[in-house]
Amino acid sequence: MEFTSKGIYCRLADVYLDPWRPVKKALISHGHADHARWGHQNYITQQDNVPILKHRLGAISITGVPYGATFVINNVKFSFHPSGHVLGAAQIRVEHLGEVWVFTGDFKIKSDGITPPFEPVRCHTFITECTFGIPVFNWPNPQHVHDQINQWWATNKNQRKTSLLIGYSLGKAQRLLHYLDPNIGTIYTHNAVGKMSQVMEDKIKFPKYSILTPETTKKDLAGCLVLAPPAAAEGAWLKKLGPYSSGFASGWMLTRGARRRRAIDQSFVLSDHADWPGLLAAVEATQCQNVITTHGYTDIFAQYLREKGWNARTEKTDYEGEVLETDKETAL
Repeated sequence: MEFTSKGIYCRLADVYLDPWRPVKKALISHGHADHARWGHQNYITQQDNVPILKHRLGAISITGVPYGATFVINNVKFSFHPSGHVLGAAQIRVEHLGEVWVFTGDFKIKSDGITPPFEPVRCHTFITECTFGIPVFNWPNPQHVHDQINQWWATNKNQRKTSLLIGYSLGKAQRLLHYLDPNIGTIYTHNAVGKMSQVMEDKIKFPKYSILTPETTKKDLAGCLVLAPPAAAEGAWLKKLGPYSSGFASGWMLTRGARRRRAIDQSFVLSDHADWPGLLAAVEATQCQNVITTHGYTDIFAQYLREKGWNARTEKTDYEGEVLETDKETAL
């Protein structure tokens, strides 16, 4: 496996893993824009990710493979295994002559209840993200966070305020939507969130929701909850919400600086990435000897692993992890 200007390359099979420049054949770990780019001639991905990629990228040549099924390219064995990140997300296992590498893409350890949970895969070399790879990141109980969100919404409704809940359009938004309590009131989604959620309705159970339209009025939205992506959290359209309270769900909300930069009313610590304990648990579970960190706190995490006995190094990629400022996979 090589790290090239186009992406992570398996020369023996002539395929790339989550390449960031157009290639002939790409194995894709999941549907986020920094890992699934437009322009490849052929895509291979976990089967639940197929409709997501088609929704995002349009007419593409794509093959879906179930979790755990082995497929062979030029005598190299590949398989997809649950990463727990978002629907259809997978770690990519690569084996040749008994040597095994695993590329995580993005992942989380704690189950969200709507996607297959992270599956440790034994390997010799583990290529891992470390978006939240410093000890300060230690996630609270996710169910407690969902309860906080519903309580926040109920309080806003009693005050005749609209609740604007912000979460990334692919993954985070569906997780938030799944756990919203429809008994509190009516749920609306921004178009980007609603259209993406419709793609997943056969896999994830959602409460009833309506997509915002130009005809939706302030009166309609009073006391309701509106689920929107970060890129939609600014602009003239917010005027139609009337009095509202804003909430942002992200792992970055654990830090005071991130909360201040977003200038939001309420923060919710909820991430689809592994926290510090989760990253360490994942590395240990693989029983690997070598670790390559690709994005996030790469140097810090690799240094810590070296001190603990792993052969760890960093590699530069175009992956971004959980981006705080914008929702780059969302077109308004």
